Amino acid sequence: MTLLTCLVVGKVRAAPADYFAIQVVDEETNRGVPLVLLETVNNIRFYTDSNGYVAFDEPELMDQKVFFSVSSSGYEFPKDGFGKSGVTLDVRRGGSATIKIKRTNIAERLYRITGGGIYRDTVLLGKKPPTSQPVLAAQVFGQDSCLAVVHNRKIYWFWGDTNKPSYALGQFGTSGATSELPTNGGLDPSVGIDLHYFVDESGFSRPMAKLPEQGAIWIGAVMVLPDDQGVERLVCGYSLVKGLGEPLQRGLMALNEQTQAFNRIKQMPVDAPIVPTGQAFRVKEKDSDYFYFAEPYPDLRVKADWKSVTDPASYEAYTPLKAGARFDKNSPPLDRDTNGHLRYSWKRNTRPLSVSQQRDLIASSKINETDSPFRLHDAQTGHAILAHGGSVAWNEYRRKWIMIFVEFGGKSSLLGDVWYAEADAPLGPWTRATKIAVHDNMSFYNPLHHPFFDRDGGKVVYFEGTYTYNFSNNPQSAVPRYEYNQLMYRLDLSDPRLK
Repeated sequence: MTLLTCLVVGKVRAAPADYFAIQVVDEETNRGVPLVLLETVNNIRFYTDSNGYVAFDEPELMDQKVFFSVSSSGYEFPKDGFGKSGVTLDVRRGGSATIKIKRTNIAERLYRITGGGIYRDTVLLGKKPPTSQPVLAAQVFGQDSCLAVVHNRKIYWFWGDTNKPSYALGQFGTSGATSELPTNGGLDPSVGIDLHYFVDESGFSRPMAKLPEQGAIWIGAVMVLPDDQGVERLVCGYSLVKGLGEPLQRGLMALNEQTQAFNRIKQMPVDAPIVPTGQAFRVKEKDSDYFYFAEPYPDLRVKADWKSVTDPASYEAYTPLKAGARFDKNSPPLDRDTNGHLRYSWKRNTRPLSVSQQRDLIASSKINETDSPFRLHDAQTGHAILAHGGSVAWNEYRRKWIMIFVEFGGKSSLLGDVWYAEADAPLGPWTRATKIAVHDNMSFYNPLHHPFFDRDGGKVVYFEGTYTYNFSNNPQSAVPRYEYNQLMYRLDLSDPRLK
């Protein structure tokens, strides 16, 4: 064989019939499960794609019986007499096998939304993927922390730092994409999301937020409302940051509909006591509509009109600090009535208490835990939960406000335990929560519930979050393709474990 022939042959991809197809499915729903690890005796590792498939083609392991260990956070597989969770398969080219795995999570893992190779094995096996760009869209290898909102009859998606194939670092100016609503021709959320990115001349996901100053730009608190002329606008808070979050500048941006990029409309002091951040949601109060901001507790708000949203002085915090005060751990300026009772109320120019600040005040007996409306505990064990990022939304099925959030310092990982809670009002009190998903020794942070995907009158809800080894207890365990990307989950609120 000539060198030229070898080179040509080397470029030929294996045909679907050359693979042994393995699919791992949820034994309850019979749906493919992503992010399941299959490992051979000689430690070759495979992770299922978003349809639960592995396209197996290892020359030394074909045409014989092969043992695969089976594992995935939130799922379990029976152990044999030696304590090994796995299965022996008769591996043949063109053959196939299905492995059923039991879900212990209440929430069901559905698919990966971003990154490369989402449906890699599905494509290799010659099966039809649900999205138009199943292996690589806009050269995106990784994306951090999602924001999503319906605007102009489309879903607008925004992410933070974005990685690309050509270099270890990508762009840090906020990425964006759109997709169609399921009611307007888009995919059902149980199937997938067909993202259409805003890209630059090279085809890579381009920065959506533009400032003349240097630094990464992170946005939050995405709101849709009419401006002074009655035109619907998409507005957000922004931070110009250095490193992992040292703020250099804060303010408000609005989407330019012609350029499809965010431009600054208002700059705020870096040390402003209240800035729009977190996940925004709309609440109808007696006097007006408001945008509340959850991170994860919804203790910030502003009236949902253009004048208020664009006026930094109009933002309020629900806080027990005295009006205009700043937090002091040793001598906290707490607002108490004449009987000494702590008063939470809406105040301008006043910071809310962070979760850690409240915890410190409780530990030092400066306040009682029951004074606060934000005091989540495990509904089963009663242990206090240090809530981290999350989102809040009204749920018609439960007739409650629901919160999906992650715990800081959970049992399975530092930022990987996901919880569900509900309350009668946005301000709670938020008292009890149920764990719905775990990510052992990995991070899954800033979970975001998508109310526009709710099904069956809100009985079924969808949420996503960032999956990564960063900030985890096991910092060397990046999962190929899944690392630093968004995973989608589905939660059935009729599950009796949520009661």
